[in-house]
Amino acid sequence: MPEPILAFVPLLADVPPGIDVDDIVADVAATGVSAPASLEGDLQSAVARAEEHGIDLSIIVVERDPRHDSQLRDLATAVGAEDGGTVLVLSPGQVGSFSDSVSRVTLEAGQDRTYTGNPVLAADNFVDTLVGPQTPWTLITAVVILIVAGCGAATAFAKVRRRARAEESNRVQSTTRETTEPH
Repeated sequence: MPEPILAFVPLLADVPPGIDVDDIVADVAATGVSAPASLEGDLQSAVARAEEHGIDLSIIVVERDPRHDSQLRDLATAVGAEDGGTVLVLSPGQVGSFSDSVSRVTLEAGQDRTYTGNPVLAADNFVDTLVGPQTPWTLITAVVILIVAGCGAATAFAKVRRRARAEESNRVQSTTRETTEPH
């Protein structure tokens, strides 16, 4: 029997070459940051600000852009799987993130504000998005569901009333015909 031809084979998750995930996990477990020494203090203040709002944030700065931006997300996921929390990975022109507590929508909104070329400003912008007011999607969804259910109930009520009126009208016409027809 011939082997089936696979139309899609997913790529393995990979991190940028030359990156040791275990070293990064050790760094972020100790200080919340894995970055060049000149940036660590400023990035730790972003981590502390996120912590004040109940967000366990780790920030990783990679000095070179990887081949694919997905490698930064894979690195964030690998670190998050070991250390937990929310992980932001920055390179000069790309960004990746992972979180076990923040929604993907919020992460991506935060990522959109990190393309500054300055890791400290990027991290501050990311934290601003995470701790800022969020769109209340649960409330919006509940309101939309209630509106749709209300429209459905109103339609069903109108249909029942219309049917009842039609039956009443038919009954009246039938009674009128019986009383006006000669026997």
